[in-house]
Amino acid sequence: METHKQQNTPDAAHALAMAVELRVLFGKLRRRLREQANPGDFTWSQTSVLLHLEREGAATVTALARAEGMRPQSMGATISVLEAAGLVSGAPDPADGRQTIWSITAACQEMIKAGRAAKEDWLSRAIQTEFAPAEQEQLANAIELLKRLADSE
Repeated sequence: METHKQQNTPDAAHALAMAVELRVLFGKLRRRLREQANPGDFTWSQTSVLLHLEREGAATVTALARAEGMRPQSMGATISVLEAAGLVSGAPDPADGRQTIWSITAACQEMIKAGRAAKEDWLSRAIQTEFAPAEQEQLANAIELLKRLADSE
């Protein structure tokens, strides 16, 4: 990973201070949102696999392991836990019957949908109760700036 040398200017120091504050703030916001969703007792890797299957569609254990940076044996154990919880189901791979294609179940889709709704509900209520209308407009403008930041290289 290449790091860019910071210039010793007041602007560079200010940008670095904002970067630190944003990192800390986003971590805190992420934890607050996670609290709202209450996804159960799933590990980070189990949650990551479910979201990967939701986003990318059905996949084999091998493909999931590669995508998540895990050994296939570890992914197999993760899938077993998720299957036992009724969150994923497997079907024979039509191209290779020796493999199983895993996808999220309707129950998992509902759990993800409910979790997102809970997060959005908390955010909406917090915005309405914590911010005056003028501040809500400032927040809307900040969101546009953050989108640009997220899309930058």
